Amino acid sequence: MLDRAPAETPSDIDTKPRPVEFRGAGFTPNAGRASGWIALALVIALWQLAGSAGWVNPLFLPAPSAIAVATYKLAMSGALWQHLGWSVMRIGAGWLLGTVAGVIVGFAIGLSTLARGVGITFISALFPIPKIALLPLLILWLGIGEEPKIATIALGVFFSTAISVYSGVDAVPRNLIRMAQSFNVPFHAIVRRVIWPGALPSILAGFRITASIALLLVVSAEMIGAQYGIGAFVLQAGNLMQTDQLLAGVVILSLFGLAVGKLINLLEAKLLHWR
Repeated sequence: MLDRAPAETPSDIDTKPRPVEFRGAGFTPNAGRASGWIALALVIALWQLAGSAGWVNPLFLPAPSAIAVATYKLAMSGALWQHLGWSVMRIGAGWLLGTVAGVIVGFAIGLSTLARGVGITFISALFPIPKIALLPLLILWLGIGEEPKIATIALGVFFSTAISVYSGVDAVPRNLIRMAQSFNVPFHAIVRRVIWPGALPSILAGFRITASIALLLVVSAEMIGAQYGIGAFVLQAGNLMQTDQLLAGVVILSLFGLAVGKLINLLEAKLLHWR
């Protein structure tokens, strides 16, 4: 007579190991780009509907179609490229000067005790000052021209860059630095191979912030003392109650900010591919 395997009881079934869902995704968010574009399209459609139906006074809030027409006319007349060219030049020069100085000072604060003691004191004292408030003083020092506007942008970029750089240097695991020192690795090699890669995520995050700061400061500086530039154009359109052109300038600023953010994303993907 054949032996039969003992039947499984409910208690045996309950005690069997069960597969556990993997939970170690590392808090990596999925890039929901489609949902963002859909939401933006819905907002624009509702905005256009409100303007076309007469629910909103076009003097106060023009429809997206009117803004698109105003942007097209500005582009065809050449005024758009003239204003945009001046703004890009000021942002590029000011951001580059402030970033280079901020990276140097930030690394000095992160690596030197003396520089930390002096630098953090000055940064803590000067960082809260609104940089646009210094524009009249910079005009007095540097004269009426492009120098005070570029210097205003550079100052705003400098402090944020320096803070992000020395914070990134401080965040580098000290055991990695001690390990390199124990193998008698030269100081410059430790900075290049250990500290720089470890601080790079914080530095690039600071670049994203300083790009926005530069955009804000250039608009403010151009509103105060410039004939050409997106800020001057927006101010002039507002004074003439040309709200379609005013919002066209705002849209251009938004698109410029998106383009800069895209460039920083590409830079992060290239430099931080090891993460």
